[in-house]
Amino acid sequence: TPAALAPVGAAEALRAARGKLSLDQAPVEGARVVLRLDLNVPLTSDGSIANDHRIRAAVPGVTLALERGAKAVVILSHLGRPDGRPNPKMSLKPVAAA
Repeated sequence: TPAALAPVGAAEALRAARGKLSLDQAPVEGARVVLRLDLNVPLTSDGSIANDHRIRAAVPGVTLALERGAKAVVILSHLGRPDGRPNPKMSLKPVAAA
């Protein structure tokens, strides 16, 4: 189990109380897996990614789901707080390209 996905202390207890499973415990074979990821990365003034740490940190979870037989992995995220309106400066296009 990758360290980033291992249940830890209070978080593990909370998941157990809610009946939720961590990604390494969930039955994902043949399923479409939806992951809500924090990909809110800093962008430079020209719109390129200044620091891709959050993207790289998400890769093990996506890989794990696929290795465990997920049919597809759908990633949900956002960039910044666009106040309910589209804002080209807060587009996830640079993240998708990474």
